[in-house]
Amino acid sequence: MAATRDIVASYRNPAAVLRRLQGQGTREDRNLIYLMVACLIFFVAQTPRLAREAYIDGTELDMLLGATLMAWLFIAPLVFYALAAVTQLILKLLRGRPTGYSTRLALFWALLASSPLVLLHGLTAGFVGPGIELQVVGIAWLCAFLWFWISGLLVAYRQTT
Repeated sequence: MAATRDIVASYRNPAAVLRRLQGQGTREDRNLIYLMVACLIFFVAQTPRLAREAYIDGTELDMLLGATLMAWLFIAPLVFYALAAVTQLILKLLRGRPTGYSTRLALFWALLASSPLVLLHGLTAGFVGPGIELQVVGIAWLCAFLWFWISGLLVAYRQTT
């Protein structure tokens, strides 16, 4: 199934999508692609806000974009890998049987599946600016991300292999 269809299906039943993705076998290349595409989308989502800030503050947009690109495409993936490792250790302490692959898949898929809301958040930040609208969209993204991630972690926690 295409990733876009899986993203839409995640909004209905994220645990079923994660079980299906895990059933396709251990594919670290797919995990890395999910993470890098999610980070790229997060970077793209920041561009309207950065353009607004550059216009208002009179700063160079190129510098802001370069720093954000460095952060999202080079530093954030390392942080997410570390977060997945810590999550796996916590699940093992709770007597679960997660694999490193399953905890990484849960986190990386949650990032990718919630990315449409990140794009909306970026557009809201760029066109509307700070305010209640931006906070509402941010809370909606956070709720969706946590729902997807926790559902994936529960699948990883109950894993039998």
